[in-house]
Amino acid sequence: MTGQAAISTAVETNQRTPADPQKNLSCFKALFMGYNKPAINLLCMFLCINKKHLLLLSVTVRQLPNTLLGLLLLCMACKTPAVGGTASSQANRVTSNGYQLVWADEFNKDGTPDTTNWRFEKGFVRNNEEQWYQQENATCKNGLLVIEARAVQLPNPNYIAGDANWRKSRREIRYTSASMNTATKKFWQYGRFEMRGKIDVSSGLWPAWWTLGVKGRWPANGEIDIMEYYRGMLLANVACIGSNGKAEWYDRKIPLDSLGGKAWANNFHVWRMDWTEQDISLFVDDVLLNKVPLASLENKDGSGINPFKQPHYMLLNLALGGDNGGSLAGTTLPNKFEVDYLRVYQKR
Repeated sequence: MTGQAAISTAVETNQRTPADPQKNLSCFKALFMGYNKPAINLLCMFLCINKKHLLLLSVTVRQLPNTLLGLLLLCMACKTPAVGGTASSQANRVTSNGYQLVWADEFNKDGTPDTTNWRFEKGFVRNNEEQWYQQENATCKNGLLVIEARAVQLPNPNYIAGDANWRKSRREIRYTSASMNTATKKFWQYGRFEMRGKIDVSSGLWPAWWTLGVKGRWPANGEIDIMEYYRGMLLANVACIGSNGKAEWYDRKIPLDSLGGKAWANNFHVWRMDWTEQDISLFVDDVLLNKVPLASLENKDGSGINPFKQPHYMLLNLALGGDNGGSLAGTTLPNKFEVDYLRVYQKR
């Protein structure tokens, strides 16, 4: 995602307090069948290993050999180890590579995304894109963040006839969507970043999960496109400023057809970035897509600054059309970019 109009921020480097995502309840009913004895109904609550849910287990035990077996099942359920809750309670979880969870948003509270984590862009923002960004197009429902692109017909409140600025020269808003970011709220330097999400690959759609450095103007602040899709290509990119003053891209484009086409996109996938002092590695479903040494990423403007040796904040958006998105002809709206969770791990 090109960041010509990306947010320029000056932030302090001590704001790494983990968020406290709330967990909602889901109902789960299990039916156990046995032999020769009257039905016994058991009800218990327990924390499941499943990363998302606090399950309410309603167990109907029918024709069990005896009541003791039913009680045994109840005890086994109630002793299931508790995992989940807030990011701080999960911070003791350590991956095989020694990373510990420092922040997460699981999107489990229905309604507006948590404003202690997220800011929302508004209006026509970048890349000549077709959509008007607004907060209302981002909602949390049933444990998912849903960014929805919609077809509308609204007046552009910033319209000025004949203005040279494309943001003002458009008389109407024909599409709305959402772009949200953690600028000034949450930012990180190095670590493992994960998103489980599902993208729609219809013509003209341009979903992205990316980061920008907190200091400097784009592209001197550095950009990492952990997940980006347009025109039949999945992208994994890193950019700094080149000697010509424009973005110098270290990019990788993967044809969607090589992954399985639309059938692949109909499922959720896990995108990941491993960012260390040595390199940036970008993955999908544990398959390495791109790896760039940090030594290659120093800005070529004579400043000697490496924009990947500073904290970055993250952005999520669903763009339409514009410089790269392509034509929306034949695409049915509304359309969605869905995110199950975002997690950041760091080595302590």
